[in-house]
Amino acid sequence: MSSSTLTSDGAAWLASAGTYPRSTLAFWEERPDAPVVLPCGSAFDIVSVPAIFGRRMLDRLWDEGPGSGPVAVFRGRMLLFAAPGTAQRLPSLLEWEEWGATGPGSPSRTAAIPPLLCHGTGDAVTVPAPTGAPASDARWLVAPDTRQPWLPGPEILLWAALRAARSAVRISIFPPPDLDANVYDVSRRR
Repeated sequence: MSSSTLTSDGAAWLASAGTYPRSTLAFWEERPDAPVVLPCGSAFDIVSVPAIFGRRMLDRLWDEGPGSGPVAVFRGRMLLFAAPGTAQRLPSLLEWEEWGATGPGSPSRTAAIPPLLCHGTGDAVTVPAPTGAPASDARWLVAPDTRQPWLPGPEILLWAALRAARSAVRISIFPPPDLDANVYDVSRRR
């Protein structure tokens, strides 16, 4: 997925999250290449994941699921825009799935997965500029393009995270090959 550009409707939706939406839009008109900090919890929540794991989640959402809402990259992390309330609910769902549990008898399939950072009411995040340059620290992968973009909820993001975790762990029912074994080609029997 390449970078995408924020539309004027998408910018209006993002600005609506802040206390002074018209000021944010005016700032962006003056400086379309400047990221801004916006509060979470009213228009959207953010689930921040390491970029590689986020890419796996995004692949699951688009290949096997309903797609994603807006998605940005900022300083090596992927910011998945989610429905308000997701930041409060997703951690308990992840805990219920024994996310990252360690110790004897715990599922190792998720032990190596870093925690997902959930930003909701009381938090703020840096969002990319409308014309986020592909080489910058902050850019849009899926930019909002309407005044009411679809936002995944906690259950969909849980599903995507679990699918991404499973795709990261290769499990085989076959034992590892014995590299010292003699192998004979039996396809040419007489």
